[in-house]
Formats: sequence, structure tokens, C-alpha cells
Amino acid sequence: MSESPTVTEDDTSFVPQLDARQRAMLAEMGVRVWAPKPRPAAVAVDAGVAAPASPGAAPAPKEAPDAVAHRPAERAPTPVARPAAVPSPVPAQADAGGKRPAGIETMDWPTLQAAVAGCRACGLCQGRTNTVFGVGDTQADWMIVGEAPGENEDRQGEPFVGAAGQLLDNMLLAVGRSRTGEGEKGAYIANVLKCRPPANRNPQPAEVVQCEPYLARQVALVKPRVIVAMGRFAVQSLLKTTDPIGRLRGQVHRYEGVPVIVTYHPAYLLRTPTDKGKAWADLCLAMEQM
Repeated sequence: MSESPTVTEDDTSFVPQLDARQRAMLAEMGVRVWAPKPRPAAVAVDAGVAAPASPGAAPAPKEAPDAVAHRPAERAPTPVARPAAVPSPVPAQADAGGKRPAGIETMDWPTLQAAVAGCRACGLCQGRTNTVFGVGDTQADWMIVGEAPGENEDRQGEPFVGAAGQLLDNMLLAVGRSRTGEGEKGAYIANVLKCRPPANRNPQPAEVVQCEPYLARQVALVKPRVIVAMGRFAVQSLLKTTDPIGRLRGQVHRYEGVPVIVTYHPAYLLRTPTDKGKAWADLCLAMEQM
């Protein structure tokens, strides 16, 4: 993939115009938004955190609409019941030998969630409180993919809760989306692993391999228009690469034909707040794919 063009300090044409609510959300993320000094004989424009510009991007108009106008007209979502957290008894589909159930690639939402709840394909099932299936609009055009559940996620059966989840919610609100929204205002959120690794250790390769078919089916059912991969293990699972996130950012990758934008995990951003501006640039790149 070609690298993104260099963005100068005064180039703000790629920054979507932000309303008061979005500026407040960026402030919650710790991302500073400022306006440059007016240029001579030119119209002053707002500037946000620098993000890679699309090739051939046109300068922002004098009075640009808010970020929602940068996306296509809202399509009416098909009402779909969101899967609720399911405890972890072994369903009829689970194999007595501890293998994954067959036919994952043809499962509907209820069958897939039941299969995840009863999965005993790896040792992570022995220490879980709940499996962590996913949350959000199953018809959303954005899909967020994280790494693995932590302690709070294991307890509640929902991905991205606690401090990292609050930061993710603020990041989504900054681009006009939420985990409770629908269609162009929503997002579907899932992890690569559906069970918590002991003591929040890193996922092991064998565990990722066992869980990947569940995530692949979730992507196939959601049919997102863009995937935002958050964190090293999400990126490695989707893109089959060991390249670091810093090298993969700023480019549009593909998973089964769907554009994939690589960015940092919210938990990392809490530890390294200086990189929040880069995460905002990644969200801007994701918005451009719409």
C-alpha cells in the first residue's frame, strides 16, 4: 500500500468541521483542537489534530457541515435484536471432545452466540466467568475489533468496559457514533478472543486460532463498510502480519474486501496519552472510507 502524503502544519483541508459536541468528546480523549492564525488574503479554517489526507483532497469550504455530512445519507437499519450476554453452559452444538462446533460459517446470530457461550476448544474456558461475544448494532457500517476481554469484560460479558471502554465511547462519539446507535450512528464491537486470558496476559497463538472463526462469522453477518482494528493482536489476526502498529497506521488495509484501519487500543492510549492525536487521525481516515 502506498504511504499517506505528507501533511504540513498549515494543511487543514482533511480535518472535518467539528461541532461543539465533537470538540467536547475530543477534549475527553485528551486531543487538543486549535485554530491557526488567519492566512493573508485567504479564508481562515479550523484545524484539528493532524491526520493523513486523502490524495487529491479538496480544501474545506468556508462553512462546512459537521462531520455527519461527510458520510452518505443514513440508510434505514433493519431492526435486529442485539444478542444479550449469555452465560457459559455447553450447548448441544459443542463437541464432547472439546472442539469447536461444526458449521460456524453458516450460523445465524443466536446459533453463533450459543456456540461461543459453550466453546471449550482451548483452556481459557476453564477460568472464564462469561464469554464476551459482542455488542452494538448488528447492521452497523462500522465494526470495532479489539484484542481480548479483561477482568471487567469477563464479569459483565461485554467488550470494552471500564476506563478503556469509556475512552472508546468518547472516541466513537467524536465521530458521531455509539455502541447503542444504529446504522450510520452505531458501531458493532467485538474482540478476537471471546474468553479472558488469565491475569490479562497476552493471547497465545493457539487461542487466537481457535477463536478466529467466530470473529470471521461476526464480520460476515455484520457486513461492515469499514473495520477499525484496535491493538496488536486484533491487527495480527485480521491482517496476518507481525508488522508493528506504527508501520501499519495511515494506510487502508483489507479483510475479506472490507477496508481495515489500524489504530492503538484504548488501554494503550490511557498509558500513552501523547498518542491520542494519532488515534484521532486514524478515525478521520476511517471516516474517509465512508
